Amino acid sequence: MFPLRTNNRRAISVVMTTMIILVASVVLGTGVVIYGTSLFQTGGQQQSIVSQGIKLWVNSTVQGSTNYAWGAAAIRNNGDVLASVNTIQIRGASVPFNAWFVNSTQSVMNSGTNFQSQFNLTKTDQNGNPIGSAANGGVVSPAATCTQSTRGVLPFTTFLIDEDGAGTSIPLCFVQQTGPISLNPGDAMIIYFKAPSSIFKSLDSGSVVTIGIFAGKVGAPQTIRMSNP
Repeated sequence: MFPLRTNNRRAISVVMTTMIILVASVVLGTGVVIYGTSLFQTGGQQQSIVSQGIKLWVNSTVQGSTNYAWGAAAIRNNGDVLASVNTIQIRGASVPFNAWFVNSTQSVMNSGTNFQSQFNLTKTDQNGNPIGSAANGGVVSPAATCTQSTRGVLPFTTFLIDEDGAGTSIPLCFVQQTGPISLNPGDAMIIYFKAPSSIFKSLDSGSVVTIGIFAGKVGAPQTIRMSNP
């Protein structure tokens, strides 16, 4: 007969098993709390922009076979995270970045009533560039705070508009852009933009037009009535 062999394998004690289950429960619970907190924080940070004072002008006079059109708007990041304004659409056409002219200097935005201004465009020259004087809200040339591009050059790279003439608002220097404009939470900017030359005619003055300003997917179309400069 074969001798009887005894199995000497040791089992985990009840106390050790209980401790393992307890530690695993704590680790799992901590992970769930951290994940839930992360989701709450992410969901609580919203990206949002608001556009106001939007204007569109179309020159009723044909200049070199083109009715030049311009627009203006005040834009503010009223969300909790950085917003990058990257799209302006008019009648389904996107305005290229080199047709954007922006002032986002916050001290200027907070000067007088700049951000709440009734934006002006006096008239345009033969190349569709804004011209005018400080008294009527047009271009000031030259200016200590903004060097005016040489008139007649297409396009301007900078121009300066005093929205309230001799009032309290600091004149606005608008600089041509090459890409999206980033705004920190609470920051604002004013933008003048030149519409694509093929989408407006002199008959569009007085017509209702839809314009959309977006930062990624944030923003909304607005309907406004066009006017003459």
